[in-house]
Amino acid sequence: MSDRDDDKDDAVQDDDRDDADRDGAVRDDDRDDAVRDDDRDDAVRDEAADQAADDEYRELADEVYDELLQRLGEGSPQPRLEPVRRVVELLGDPHRAYPIVHITGTNGKTSTSRMIESLLRAHGLRTGLLTSPHLARFSERILLDGEPINDERLVANWRDVEPYIAMIDASLEEADEPAITYFEAIVILAYASFADAPVDVAVIEVGMGGEWDATNVADGQVAVFTPIALDHEKRLGSTPAEIARTKAGIIKPLASVVSADQDPTALAELERAVVLSEGTLAVEGADFGVETTVAVGGQVITVRGRAGTYSDVFLPLFGEHQAHNAALAIAAVESFLGDAATALAPDLVAEGLGGATSPGRLQLVGIEPSVLVDAAHNPHGAASLARALKTYFTFDRITAVVGILEDKDAEGMLRALNPVVDEFIITTAPSDRTTEAETLAEIAVEIAGEERVRVEPYVRDALAAARTAASATTKGAVVVFGSITLVGQAMEIAAAESWK
Repeated sequence: MSDRDDDKDDAVQDDDRDDADRDGAVRDDDRDDAVRDDDRDDAVRDEAADQAADDEYRELADEVYDELLQRLGEGSPQPRLEPVRRVVELLGDPHRAYPIVHITGTNGKTSTSRMIESLLRAHGLRTGLLTSPHLARFSERILLDGEPINDERLVANWRDVEPYIAMIDASLEEADEPAITYFEAIVILAYASFADAPVDVAVIEVGMGGEWDATNVADGQVAVFTPIALDHEKRLGSTPAEIARTKAGIIKPLASVVSADQDPTALAELERAVVLSEGTLAVEGADFGVETTVAVGGQVITVRGRAGTYSDVFLPLFGEHQAHNAALAIAAVESFLGDAATALAPDLVAEGLGGATSPGRLQLVGIEPSVLVDAAHNPHGAASLARALKTYFTFDRITAVVGILEDKDAEGMLRALNPVVDEFIITTAPSDRTTEAETLAEIAVEIAGEERVRVEPYVRDALAAARTAASATTKGAVVVFGSITLVGQAMEIAAAESWK
């Protein structure tokens, strides 16, 4: 055989090897594609399974809520602690598994609670937070590490506590007493959920009052008082002093007590309770304070705390009252973490307050036109809202959508907003305790005049009319206030209709 023939044979063999290599590469590519397809299919199946599980737990969580709604509602709180105490004892006292910061007051409780929680979380602590009421879903009331408890955990914890609640229900029925109420059951569920998590600290907002509120089966190492004013007079008293006396019931032996600036008669009640409990008291003005400057998206505050000064901290919330809430929150956290002996790290204060939110409190839920919702539901809260609207915004026309519950001071709220509102659109707050729109409109007409008041009984219609009115000027705005249930519905409608 010639050399040329050998060369041709070698070339053929090389080509065969190249073909084989290409075939092998194709097969490898096919296998890789098949593996990727299998991985994608697995991912799709896993995602579908996860979604199905989420949907199942969402349905089960809704069933828990439906069960709770069968109980006596928040409009009829029971001035008692014993039934809740008996349930938590059967559960092994979950509320004693972690330290507690306990918050009461008339206005600013939720905002202050959320700021305290955010500051504690910024310091590396695992947090639980109980607030009320909710705006959309009741799981918003129970937060773990700043997020609403997930449906799976909520359902599991409810299944754990429900048999013990049923046991006490049965004994209450035998004694001809009301069964565990809606709010009492939520408090029990929250305490159990925090122990199950577990959390390092729980921030607990009182439902109503303090002394006989269901949350008060627990002992707070720090007791926090936001401004005390007239509200729920039929149950708490007709003067700031009487209301403060009831709220002071959360002060436990040797507790650190931190208070906002108060009416002198209310402060005297807190001072008396602190002396009896051998605790300590720090009051805004004398022991800590705040200065604030309006800024884009909120305000910049400088807080003189109990242990240190925190300068030029951005707070992404509107209203001077929120600056005072922030100062109160800082003082409370200083008291909790180091008995007010050591200043907080400035970067952690900036992180905690910079990440603070307060849904439904001067919250922008729509643009073009601007739509703000605010949970103000008493004259003190309405006055804070009015001041904020004048200070933080440059609206040239404000249309207010108002719905108020029958046990609230409608006249006081409307008078507080009257100087800054151009038109009131009266609607019906979604509650069985609502004031009928026509009745509320009569009060509004006496204050603002017939030409500045109109009635739209249905919330969706009222919001549509208000947005149309606000669109008539370049800087027109809508403000929704008067009831937390009204604010919650307005937020749901705004989200569904994509107002932002």
